[in-house]
Amino acid sequence: MMTETINDNLSETDSPAASVDPIATAILDALNADEPGAALDPQVIARRIAESRAKKFDPPDLWRRYLPAVRHQALFLARRGQIVILRKGKAADPNAPIKGLIKLTLPGA
Repeated sequence: MMTETINDNLSETDSPAASVDPIATAILDALNADEPGAALDPQVIARRIAESRAKKFDPPDLWRRYLPAVRHQALFLARRGQIVILRKGKAADPNAPIKGLIKLTLPGA
């Protein structure tokens, strides 16, 4: 079965949903598209996602629906070491509660 082959190749920290999650992909794409070392606000990423999925009669604040998902996936990616969450300009521990304004960046930036 095809899914068995995919699951056999995953490490302990990987999950099948993570490799295809559109929000996680959008976060990584946005960070890779910006200049090296740039830090993005999750709101910017949520707005980009909303713009790409907006329909004719959607409200202008549609991006707010995506913000919790962006923050959740950012934590997931940070725990895997794929991104860094910045709080007050310093790397925040993704395993500790993170409140307030954050920015996302790539590791080593």
